[in-house]
Amino acid sequence: MGLKMIGIVGCGLMGSGIAEVCARADYRVVVREVNEELLERGLGRIQKSLGKAVAREKISQDQADHTLARIQGTLDLADFAECDLVIEAAVENMDLKKGIFAELDDILAPHAILASNTSSLCITEMASATGRGDKVLGIHFFNPVPVMPLIEFVRTILTSDETMATAREFGSSLGKTMVTAKDTPGFIVNRLLIPYLLQAVQVYEDGLASREDIDTAIKLGLAHPMGPLTLLDFVGLDTTLFIADAMYEEYKDPRYAAPPLLRRMVLAGQFGRKSGRGFYEYT
Repeated sequence: MGLKMIGIVGCGLMGSGIAEVCARADYRVVVREVNEELLERGLGRIQKSLGKAVAREKISQDQADHTLARIQGTLDLADFAECDLVIEAAVENMDLKKGIFAELDDILAPHAILASNTSSLCITEMASATGRGDKVLGIHFFNPVPVMPLIEFVRTILTSDETMATAREFGSSLGKTMVTAKDTPGFIVNRLLIPYLLQAVQVYEDGLASREDIDTAIKLGLAHPMGPLTLLDFVGLDTTLFIADAMYEEYKDPRYAAPPLLRRMVLAGQFGRKSGRGFYEYT
């Protein structure tokens, strides 16, 4: 099935990035937010990102203008009626996501595919809110979406071969590298990443090394582009804690148990780059 129109639920950091890469790949895109302020902020983020791409000569000004022209903002899910694929990129709350899926199930044509960009929540549970479980999957992008080359596809026990084939065609059209995981918390990347990040926090909390030495050791010793505490600040300490808690709830494995320091930093509003302070301070 050829996809022509893509819907994105949420125009935050992830949703705006997904909208941008879809529009740059010549899809018509409709992106929805819950209020005008958030929508304008998200569309402004897309415009700024395209401006940077023009400045770096990644795309021409004409391409940027055509990309923006393919994106329609809305506050109403009913405007998704003609979409062939809708990607939900709302906040990580299962009840909210199931409500969105149920509403979209009534709005979309029978052929349309529903996907979630969740990093940890159960796709099968979202699919249970619809009557099209065979057309539901996870499509997990990485931040920043226009730059990061990977998509994790998450296949449930209900997802059909046809849906997976269409998803792979979609990912290929975006120029992304694709991997496929089963519907288990954390999928591939976070299943491996979260224990590593939590252990780095534990090493720091136990006073075994300074934050700078922890990051330098990993960067130079393992050839990582950034150390784990810097990466935590980039990802968001609140986001990391949410994923860790979801994985611990599922597996009851101590590897996913968040260290007390991480939980206290989140309670204190120290989320990393987005709040101005995490393991490091940002201005």
